[in-house]
Amino acid sequence: MTCQEAEGMVIPYIEHTLDDEDMERFLRHVDSCEQCMEELEIYFTVYYGLKQLDNETGTYNIKEALRQTLEASREHLEQVHLLTVLRYAANTLSALSILIILILQLRLWWQNGF
Repeated sequence: MTCQEAEGMVIPYIEHTLDDEDMERFLRHVDSCEQCMEELEIYFTVYYGLKQLDNETGTYNIKEALRQTLEASREHLEQVHLLTVLRYAANTLSALSILIILILQLRLWWQNGF
């Protein structure tokens, strides 16, 4: 991913509109690119600061909020990967079960002479 692509994803990331694949690519890039991380911090500071002023909640620890948002995104992606692996495992077990049932049925037919 280029820096230009990552910069185009900053606002969608902050607004939670990126799909999982784009979010993963974006986070991987931001983790390795200091300039894009600074860009994210700037936009997040403005976005989060304005949101806090609108809500009048009074909590302005923006760096911690960004850290928590990034951590939550990473945890979400880990859960998505885990569910994907579990889905593949379930599909594989289902296919193997069907194959075993078919083999057992063919064996019964063969023993009984069709």
